[in-house]
Amino acid sequence: MKNPKLSSRYAKALYDFAGEKNQIEEVYGDLQLFANTLKENRELQVMLRNPVVQPNQKHQVFESIFNGTLHDTTYQFLDVLLRKKREPALDTICEEFLKLYNNAHNIKSVSIATAQPLSEALKSKIVSLLEQQTKATVELKEFVYPELIGGFVIQMDDYYLDSSILSKVNKLRQEFSQNSFQVQF
Repeated sequence: MKNPKLSSRYAKALYDFAGEKNQIEEVYGDLQLFANTLKENRELQVMLRNPVVQPNQKHQVFESIFNGTLHDTTYQFLDVLLRKKREPALDTICEEFLKLYNNAHNIKSVSIATAQPLSEALKSKIVSLLEQQTKATVELKEFVYPELIGGFVIQMDDYYLDSSILSKVNKLRQEFSQNSFQVQF
């Protein structure tokens, strides 16, 4: 079960500790690596969250994968989380830490969904426009969903703009279904 308050407290504690040790950049890179490894490896996620798997087995797997690849501060922090049986919160703790880092460094994470992959020129134009509007550095994450037919959907913080053809078709469908005007011959 995910507990956002718990995750934000652990992330804040790690961020503050890394700041005191001047290791925020290293920990940030490590947590990006760890989060990506969890996202890409479903078996690792299942094993870490499985209550039947013994804690020492989880620790052995964690050690075999990440020992020597993570900075000492990050490794020890994640090791403490494993010993405290906080495995279900690992991904949300990483997300919260990355949010803290992005807020401190004025970085905005923007997701854009399109029907076709964007060209590099169009991506850079979108990033530059968003950076001018937000006065922040923009990290663009692109998703391709052919069912959108055309247009785009942008999400940044609490801002959501759906300018896809699919949404326009659905809106027209809804308007036509509620149309009280009927032509009678």
